[in-house]
Amino acid sequence: MRHVRASGEPADDDRGPVIEGPAVLFEISDVRWDDPILREYGDPVKRMLYARKFTEAEVIPPFKYSYGQRLTPQMEWAIRLLRARPYSKSAWVSLTRPGEPYDAVPCLAAVAVRIRDGALAMTATFRSQNAYTCYLNYVPLREVQAGIARDLGLDCGPMRVFVDVPHLYLADLTQVERIARS
Repeated sequence: MRHVRASGEPADDDRGPVIEGPAVLFEISDVRWDDPILREYGDPVKRMLYARKFTEAEVIPPFKYSYGQRLTPQMEWAIRLLRARPYSKSAWVSLTRPGEPYDAVPCLAAVAVRIRDGALAMTATFRSQNAYTCYLNYVPLREVQAGIARDLGLDCGPMRVFVDVPHLYLADLTQVERIARS
């Protein structure tokens, strides 16, 4: 949030005016629902909704796509690949589909997993992401990573995140400022 607030520029979005920040790459060593900031400021209703978005094959309203539907079969493929070739850099999957409706292109565009230093590392690539609600994606993604690591008998390594267009909706700025002050 601070990155977007500090270096962002005004822009338009289908859901209202935003501040768009420059692309960002960072690494998360761990993220959980019991994080003190998420416990205090996180939305428990959205938490459950996003958990379902990442685990169920059906599209859950108000979403227009399901990460579970797109991720599950491909992550099963990635697990088979890493069992066969633990050194591989090829366990990289796309969540986009050619020709899909413009309003249903997922924000999470690709996920890669690899075994390094005896742990499962993950890279998540987002084409766009709301910096105010990004935790709703990061925690379920970490849970996907942890599940794959368990299947492979490994610990979780870092989760690297690339966001091409991080943004904040102007409508959320009051809540963003409240969190930033804590």
